[in-house]
Amino acid sequence: MPPTLASLVRHPGLKLSVLAGEDRLETPVRWAHVSELADPVPYMDGGELLLITAMQIEADDPEEMSRYVRRLVGAGVVGLGFALGVKYAEVPPALAAAAKEEGLPLIGVPRPTPFIAISKAVSAAIAADQYRAVTAGFEAQRELTRAAIGAEGPTALLARLAAHLDGWAALYDASGSVVAAAPDWAARRAARLTADVERLRSRPGPASIVVGGGCAAGAAGAEPAEDTAVADRVELQSLGTGRRTRGVLAVGTGAPLGTAERYAVHSAVALLTLTTERSRALQDAEQRLGGAVLRMLLAGEPDHARAVAGRLYGGLLDAPFRMLVAEVPSGGGAVQQPHAAPSAVDEAPTEAATTTTASTSAGTAAGEAEACDPLATLIDIMEAAAARTGESVLVVPDGGRLIVLAPDGGAAVTACAEHARTVEGRRGTKARPRDRTAAAPSGDELVIGLSAPAGPIAAAAAYRQAEQALSVARRRGRMLVEHEQVAAGSVLPLLADDAVRAFADGMLRALHEHDATGRGDLVASLRAWLSRHGQWDAAAADLGVHRHTLRYRMRRVEEILGRSLDDPDVRMELWLALKATASGTSA
Repeated sequence: MPPTLASLVRHPGLKLSVLAGEDRLETPVRWAHVSELADPVPYMDGGELLLITAMQIEADDPEEMSRYVRRLVGAGVVGLGFALGVKYAEVPPALAAAAKEEGLPLIGVPRPTPFIAISKAVSAAIAADQYRAVTAGFEAQRELTRAAIGAEGPTALLARLAAHLDGWAALYDASGSVVAAAPDWAARRAARLTADVERLRSRPGPASIVVGGGCAAGAAGAEPAEDTAVADRVELQSLGTGRRTRGVLAVGTGAPLGTAERYAVHSAVALLTLTTERSRALQDAEQRLGGAVLRMLLAGEPDHARAVAGRLYGGLLDAPFRMLVAEVPSGGGAVQQPHAAPSAVDEAPTEAATTTTASTSAGTAAGEAEACDPLATLIDIMEAAAARTGESVLVVPDGGRLIVLAPDGGAAVTACAEHARTVEGRRGTKARPRDRTAAAPSGDELVIGLSAPAGPIAAAAAYRQAEQALSVARRRGRMLVEHEQVAAGSVLPLLADDAVRAFADGMLRALHEHDATGRGDLVASLRAWLSRHGQWDAAAADLGVHRHTLRYRMRRVEEILGRSLDDPDVRMELWLALKATASGTSA
């Protein structure tokens, strides 16, 4: 405990006496300061015991003393020490009355006690309190370290931290979900802070905020709590060595943290950061290993891939998995050509790969990308979900895209799908096959293709499926498309492409130019004839013309295009051209 006025009065060597304010002696004293100025307020910082001899003030003037004491109280002075037997043998009644009126403790200092003795006593007490806090902090650090390296890891650490703070503690993963809390009831309290955690995660690390009814109004870093019904004071601290937040530590107490408690929280932040940030050497080794495993799978060498993977991937290759390919479209959603499947030698992903197991917190292969990076966000979400259930996932950044292997039906794939639904719901994007304006997400959004379930022997096929689904996701303006959805629905949305539209316009341009002269409706006649599979009577009836008129028009189409309508390939191309231009017109 820091020194108080009461502890100074009880000090046997000072022999101080209380002349006013007996009910406020438990107030902490931050420092003892001597000033004979008539107005020492500009030099006060708050929390001081002011020592005076009254050489420069009229201590027996009631009005002067009332103003003097009122200014001291307003500046946060916690006590006034008056030297007895120097200028005044006793405390002037005017000063004593003013102190009682303002509730300011007035301490009598006998002539044999020098002011410097009081200053030394305050300084020594402050130093002793700081030493106790540091000692307690080091002891807490040792306890937290033993807990962190034990079998229960972060769970045991949170329990020790909560006991040390006489409060509660909770740990959130990179996706903002509560993964551990102590005591057990704290998980419910922590779950109500998800909005505040999300607000902290959106900031570059390291960062911290204070929320809750226990924080003082106007305190630095204090922000209003989302849950205003709870009066505890909660501090949220980001975890991670880079600017991206790898997790969040929350601690709740009934009052602001003291020095010892602050040391304990800082130690916990450091230890939890170590558990969420794997060593660079180990991460690099896993990255190289993961890239090698993927190259072998895509090269059709599942046995070699399984042998190299060993136990690291926790049985990922022993059960059906999904292949996921994700990217952020360049150029604000310009359609890109599908990537070729990486070969075994020189076209496999060359960037880092990461794995997640139940025994380690989720790391990431996205380097020091900002938290707003959609690919990095997807990595965090999938790895955090996998870590909570003990799954293994293989994450391989490949230039500007991401390749992921995750268990079929597992938490990582489910979390990816839920994330896509959330994002699409937020931006109001739905599948609109005929809407060319929604053909691709904007440049700062993510598109994902997901393969059907596959095994190691079919990894290359799964990669192609994910590529195909990714291409459809770009064209349909969807964030996530599964391969099973590619064959569902119509092929017509695939025509909503600038290159296809240009081909269609070029193929039909001569017919449109002919119709523009008013010499016949060849385009409408061609559409009706093709839609009736070349049946003259049915098509002529649709157009309201004689079948001989329709035969003449089709001969003109062949003459103008220089192509025979008896060729099934020509019929197919013309039909697709008509559908592409119709889709573009209707959009």
